[in-house]
Amino acid sequence: MPGEAGAGSRPPGQSPRAAGVPPYNGASPSPPAMPESTAVLPTSLPRPHRLLGLAGLLVVFLLVGLASYRISERYGTEGMRLAASHQLDILGAVIDSEVTRHASIPSAVELNADVLGLLRTPDDAQDLRQAAANRFLQKLNDHLGGPAIFVLDTAGRVVASSDWIFSDNLLGADLSYMPFFLDAVRGSPARHYAVDHVRQEPGYYFALPIRDEAQEWKIVGVAVVKSGIREVERRWLAQEAPALIVDRNDVVLLASPPEWRYATLRPQPQEALAKLGRQQFAGQPLGAISLNLDLDGADAGRVVRLPKHLRDDVAPTRGARPYLALARNLPGTAWRIVVFADLRPVGVQAATHAALSVAALGCLLLGVLYTRQRRRLARGREEARAMLERANQELECKVRERTVDLSAAVTGLQREVQERQRAEQTLRAAQDELVQAAKLAVLGQMATGITHELSQPLGAIRTLAANAAEFMRRGDLDTSGKNLAIVEQLTEQMGNIIGPLKTFARKSPAVSTAVDVAQAVDAALFLFDARLKKEAVIVERKIGPGGSLAWCDRNRLQQVLVNLIGNAIDAMHDEPLRRLSITTERASSGQVALAVTDSGYGFSEEALAHLFEPFFTTKQPGEGLGLGLTISRDILRDFGGDLMAGPAPGGGARFVVLLPPLPPNHQESP
Repeated sequence: MPGEAGAGSRPPGQSPRAAGVPPYNGASPSPPAMPESTAVLPTSLPRPHRLLGLAGLLVVFLLVGLASYRISERYGTEGMRLAASHQLDILGAVIDSEVTRHASIPSAVELNADVLGLLRTPDDAQDLRQAAANRFLQKLNDHLGGPAIFVLDTAGRVVASSDWIFSDNLLGADLSYMPFFLDAVRGSPARHYAVDHVRQEPGYYFALPIRDEAQEWKIVGVAVVKSGIREVERRWLAQEAPALIVDRNDVVLLASPPEWRYATLRPQPQEALAKLGRQQFAGQPLGAISLNLDLDGADAGRVVRLPKHLRDDVAPTRGARPYLALARNLPGTAWRIVVFADLRPVGVQAATHAALSVAALGCLLLGVLYTRQRRRLARGREEARAMLERANQELECKVRERTVDLSAAVTGLQREVQERQRAEQTLRAAQDELVQAAKLAVLGQMATGITHELSQPLGAIRTLAANAAEFMRRGDLDTSGKNLAIVEQLTEQMGNIIGPLKTFARKSPAVSTAVDVAQAVDAALFLFDARLKKEAVIVERKIGPGGSLAWCDRNRLQQVLVNLIGNAIDAMHDEPLRRLSITTERASSGQVALAVTDSGYGFSEEALAHLFEPFFTTKQPGEGLGLGLTISRDILRDFGGDLMAGPAPGGGARFVVLLPPLPPNHQESP
């Protein structure tokens, strides 16, 4: 055994290390080991040659150590870059999921009829519309859980907001200076980071122009969603290494350490920073700290050193340390993420590798250790390859399972769409039946008055016909002719009474045509003529014949007017003064606004909030189902109109029927 022989009795060619040096235990060799390795030189070499050999061996050790250091540093830096890139992927995914998940909400706001109606209404008449739009935005905000949703008019004023119930809401705020509004009002969807001046809360804003189809797709407002970034800040501040989010103006939006927030990468003019602070950061000071960092080329990784005035913010008393700066642009935003990876461990690791390389060079004769190390590395590679194959198989299984789940989900969605379509057809059929039933109910209520109106002319016809027969028997044909002429007039009068009833009771599909609103109002008033006289209702009709033409279904419009007039008469039953006012005017959007106002008892705020809900009624039990107003609004919306309600000036109720104007190709010649 080699370990049992002395130094002077070892076989030829045996390594001097094998006889007297203990086995390698993985630690770095001590400095005295190098002189021992020089014992392989022949003792017979002259002294100058021995010095040259020692010098050459020292140079070889230095070169190997330097090469090992450079290679290890390069690979360590590459590993650090991959780790930083993975960190960027995670941070980018977090920001994308947290910030941009509300990007599609403005599209839903743009399609809402209440929002469009608010933007179409003049400023002095927006109260009713604003309440409906606020409630829609609040419901949408409650469903999504957190973002602030609001609507701006073309002047940049907030006209509807989801936070209208709070004292520090955005209603009435002027945001015309915000970059996202300036881009959106010019027709381009916009997204920006900004701090609002009302709550001083930062957020990411998504803005979309609202276009009005009725005004040839003109931009009438801007829908905005503010996405909170608190979760992003919480994750960001948890970073140990320095990390930044920088906007397009090189202003730091988020930073770890937090002292760097609202700093700039490079010094910038104070005038530009002050303007940017007013427009985007609610007047907060920017650029108090300049990082003086050059990040050109940081997309692939760049080694930087922090300026002296920033070192204490990151690592106090550690001196100037190198960092690997890696930057990446966030898709869909104007942000840039920058992470700084500390390269000091890489340097320490490279020095360790260099020392190990020098030690390995001194221990080349320890072949057993080298062989075992090589086998271990090979085994590790095989294990890694096997693990990679298992991971690939698991991934393929998960992909197949996910594909099956998605296919089942698509099939379920298709079935649900079909069921919804069938349900919609059933609801429309039920609504038509309810409309017809409501018509027949109104006709039943008016049967007594109609019977009275027809009984008088029938009695007169009977008397005149008998007189005409008697005069003809006497030969007085002139008197008989006069009596028959009176009979003809009475018959025409009865036809005028029965004609509107037949038209009103007819069940026909809704077809939009040019309708004279005045004629529809007269037909509805005629149906209530007897009841209006009986109740002593004063009717104020301020409509010129032919002056208000609308594009709708005449029979359906008459049904709505019958419902509104009937409700008004019921509301004024116990009032000393009964006044019914019907007026029309042309809105700025071109729509015809038909107002029905009564002097009844009106309705409370609670009743106004639930007025259009099915089966809600303010009448006594047994006097109404609570479906009339709901059906009337649905009828109007079917052909592009709408129905609004509110208190009347001086008491009572006021209902406004909005009717679409005539299409351009049906306009009458002037």
